[in-house]
Amino acid sequence: MRNHTTRTAAGLGAALSLLLLSACAADDGTASGAASESASAGTDEQEAPEATEAQARTPRVAVTYQGGVLVLDAMSLEPVGDIELEGFNRLSPAGDERHLMVSTAGEFRALDLGSWAEAHGDHAHYWTAEPTLTDVAYEAAKPGHVVVHEGRTALFDDGTGLVRVVDSEHVADADAAAREHTTPSAHHGVAVELTDDTLVVSEGTEEGANGIRVLDGDGKEIAASDECPGVHGEAVAADEAVLIGCQDGALLYTDGKITKVDAPDSYGRIGNQAGTEASPVVLGDYKTDKDAELERPTQVSLIDTRDGKLELVELPSSYTFRSLARGDDGEALVLGTDGQVHVIDPEKAEVTKSIPVIDEWEEPVEWQEPRPAILALDGSVYVTDPATDSIHAVDVESGEVWKTAELGVTPNELNGVTGGEAHAHEEHEEHEDHEDHEDH
Repeated sequence: MRNHTTRTAAGLGAALSLLLLSACAADDGTASGAASESASAGTDEQEAPEATEAQARTPRVAVTYQGGVLVLDAMSLEPVGDIELEGFNRLSPAGDERHLMVSTAGEFRALDLGSWAEAHGDHAHYWTAEPTLTDVAYEAAKPGHVVVHEGRTALFDDGTGLVRVVDSEHVADADAAAREHTTPSAHHGVAVELTDDTLVVSEGTEEGANGIRVLDGDGKEIAASDECPGVHGEAVAADEAVLIGCQDGALLYTDGKITKVDAPDSYGRIGNQAGTEASPVVLGDYKTDKDAELERPTQVSLIDTRDGKLELVELPSSYTFRSLARGDDGEALVLGTDGQVHVIDPEKAEVTKSIPVIDEWEEPVEWQEPRPAILALDGSVYVTDPATDSIHAVDVESGEVWKTAELGVTPNELNGVTGGEAHAHEEHEEHEDHEDHEDH
């Protein structure tokens, strides 16, 4: 059971502000009643879009482009919404399978993709509506990583070191309760909360992060390590094993202890990871040239969180930070610059299949520039192609590209939601005599 003694109201309603800790809040892992900054929840009450009941949950995919966010039906790939939003915007899961968090100028803002489920006893109703950019926003000097794990969503403000953790199902509520923690110094960091209220959070300065601290639900330090130069990214594997990337390997937190996983090279940077509860093995990138202006790696890392063993897998092409994903069965997926999705068995550390999807491409020098991206969602894999302004849906098991659509814009970031839990729809047929299910 979660310890809710550290949760406080972060706002007073949809028309009021979310109360946040200041950058100099007490570093004790608990929320404070004082607030000197606020995250706007909108000055006027936002009118909810008209909803339509659906027969089943409706997964949706979102892509950013210069000037907005385009939302697609994940099955038909037809547009269902186009939201204007200037600037370079990043998309992260919000954790409720309805919203995404948009890291935009000065805030994390909740984007409603307009697809959700509502529990009704032992079954659910499914709804769709027009996607909207909500008025719920968490102020952030430099909005950074958003990490979702087991119903908790952690937002890290790189500009202040402020970490806010909220229940994922309430992440888009203006009055959501929050656990708040401020790191000793602001840095480009990351945090994740586990089911026992343990908070794993990076430590560093504006010059860079070099370690992690592990705090219990009351803010007491459980473990710490400063043996991780260049901390970047995280992943949670099976049995809540947490992996944090370093420039010389990774830090592994499990069973109350931190273990250093050394890279086979003196500089072996693992800065981006993809984990899944379906596997104890974490997929990561792997770079070895510290002085490269832009390294185009051809090896990926696999770290087994059961024993800390690191293995490298050679690919037939390079890849980028938007190339990593995990399939429903835990398979490791890498989108290569050869245009193929390479499927890796994480237990054997072998490429088992390569699926041609798009033409060969080259990574741009600037990381903000559009490049192909991969997303695993609801049993399918989606690949964007900025060169043709298109998106492709792939069945990994059959190796088939089963749908392609032209977007009319150049895609950059890629993310999506399932629209609800998978099991509820199958239960509908058992309740045809329910007074609210006469049409099912």
